Amino acid sequence: MTRYLLPLALVAPPLAAQDDPAATVSAERLRADVETMVGFGTRHTLSQQDHPTRGIGAAVRWGEATFSGISRQCGGCLELVVAQSTVQGNRIPHPTLLRNVLAIQRGTERPDEVVIVQAHIDSRVTDVMDAASDAPGANDNASGSALVIEAARALAGRRYPVTIVYALLSGEEQGLHGGRALADYAAQQGWRVKAVLNNDIVGNSCGSDGYCDPAHVRVFSEGPRADLTDELRAAQRRNGGENDSPGRNLARWLDGLADEFPAGLAVRQIWRTDRMGRGGDQIPFLEQGFPAVRFSVAVEDYDHQHQDLRVEDGVVYGDTVDEMDFGYLARVTQLNVRALARLAGTPMPPAPVAQAAVSIDTALSWDAVPGAASYLVWQRRTDEPGWISDPVLRIAADGAEGTGPAPHYSAILTGVRGDDWIFGVSACSATDQCSPVASAVPAGAFAPVAR
Repeated sequence: MTRYLLPLALVAPPLAAQDDPAATVSAERLRADVETMVGFGTRHTLSQQDHPTRGIGAAVRWGEATFSGISRQCGGCLELVVAQSTVQGNRIPHPTLLRNVLAIQRGTERPDEVVIVQAHIDSRVTDVMDAASDAPGANDNASGSALVIEAARALAGRRYPVTIVYALLSGEEQGLHGGRALADYAAQQGWRVKAVLNNDIVGNSCGSDGYCDPAHVRVFSEGPRADLTDELRAAQRRNGGENDSPGRNLARWLDGLADEFPAGLAVRQIWRTDRMGRGGDQIPFLEQGFPAVRFSVAVEDYDHQHQDLRVEDGVVYGDTVDEMDFGYLARVTQLNVRALARLAGTPMPPAPVAQAAVSIDTALSWDAVPGAASYLVWQRRTDEPGWISDPVLRIAADGAEGTGPAPHYSAILTGVRGDDWIFGVSACSATDQCSPVASAVPAGAFAPVAR
């Protein structure tokens, strides 16, 4: 067993002190992309598939062409996939073609380790079944789709050890069909999904009551993970872990990343899977056990989402471009770009186990993860919301106990009574960029329980 105290000099400099890919993000390009999507009239999933300028078909083809143009500029660095399926359901009364547009930037070292940034491109008005009326869908969700495209522009010319997938999804408003199709696709491909960043309604800073908050973005994360078995649920009740799902630790990590950039947005963590009574395309990933969070504006404007275009009693309704804040959308995009760049350069979080029963010490152990040069050990009080203190140990990757395909690591925290603490481990690259913390609790690993 090898243990090293963490000198402050070994803490990685913030990304702001290095090359920041988010510096290329353009509010003007974001506006242009949103206006283009609004120009399709409606992007309802049940709208026209074959019309050249109107409907979901035109929007999807434009998304594919836009990704293709980005790829040409970087010498074909993006692999384009239009994943098609035929769906039918409660809000889709007849078999309907569903198409997700994926631009895949393959990792150079661990291509099956994947980070996904996604948004739904479809739109709706008041009646969810109305596929004929104009549904501009500027904020919901051309804003998120423009973010995904701008992220591809910012990162496509770079090389990362891990694969980045940029995804424009269809069918969200009709029942999360696009998210479900992509989650199934990820499982079929055998991807090790490190994180899913779902962006949905990310382009306004004021609500219909006049309250504004241009300084924050909300990040929603689940508590107990959706794929828990009865056995693991019982183990969490007994040993803790209800507040330490991979998604929750991903949100904590994003909060810390945002803090590195005081001129950007601060993260307001919302400890719910989604807004009350509502949902988004991160949910199908959570149901399959993949770590996923939702980005959404700090203040929603309900007069300008899911509304027919109209004026009633002097109130203007409708999800139009003029209600958006493109400077705010640019800052949300920058945070996503920084997160993608960091996550694509870090190892997968380990899967630590803590043993502290009837002992004055705590023993932690985990297997090696590919690409890790060192590991950081963390602890926090059970009633603390986040990993707010410094890590307590650094363990070098050459300190493994044994060799073979999965070298093992362990650490003894002497005099640390485990009952009072939550423990975790993150993995750091050779450039000292570190993954989110994986908590040493039942089902704390960043992998589906079923696997």
